Amino acid sequence: MGVPALIQEQNSFAGVTNRLLGSKVSRICVAYEGMERYFPAEKLVLTGNPVREAIRDSEATRAQGIDYFELDPGKRTILVFGGSLGARSLNEAMAGQRALLESHPEVQVIWQSGSLYIDQFRECATAQLPNVQIRPFIDRMDLAYAAADVIVGRAGAITISELCLVGKPVVLIPSPNVAEDHQTKNALALVEKEAAVLVKDTEAREGIISKPLEIMSDAVWAEKLGKNILQLARPHAAEDIAKQVIELTKN
Repeated sequence: MGVPALIQEQNSFAGVTNRLLGSKVSRICVAYEGMERYFPAEKLVLTGNPVREAIRDSEATRAQGIDYFELDPGKRTILVFGGSLGARSLNEAMAGQRALLESHPEVQVIWQSGSLYIDQFRECATAQLPNVQIRPFIDRMDLAYAAADVIVGRAGAITISELCLVGKPVVLIPSPNVAEDHQTKNALALVEKEAAVLVKDTEAREGIISKPLEIMSDAVWAEKLGKNILQLARPHAAEDIAKQVIELTKN
């Protein structure tokens, strides 16, 4: 009908629907470089993904995060989360970390199990450790991010966009249960820029805590990871996409 159209691809691996639409639309907003592999290069605009204002505009400090979660300010903090509902494999991996965390009392963990799994895991041995705090849900992710020294999570598009804004060392454990394994491709896009560390879901039990401990023991590496991921942040993604829509209306 000749109506200008715009689509946005959030992941580093374009979905089937967007690939089909790519030749028809007027503009394609993307969050990763190299998307000319899937779309006409002349239509691409690198905007990033919109993220919630609470994260984008956060001025939360580490001290505020430590106070909110009643943590020990003298200990390093690992944040482990798998989305609001939780991730079974991450929770199972955490449940097997009692011995390792018991041997590292100088470290504390915020473990967001998800509402689906809290009843199953709140009584496990790991959750009973004094340096582990298990929660079904985190309503102030800005403060959780601020409190953390290393963050462990999935590799969904919006999660990664938030983590880029946070600028902390990140361990990504991509979910294998997504279309075309796009979370692994999202994670690899950061790994290639030395902006994150990837642990396979099948290796989560071995790496979910040992890898953050390794990062925290190497100050140069930790600083490099935080600096590199921050360089990928695009805090004005929502406005930039809106500008592209308005620009199309002028034609």
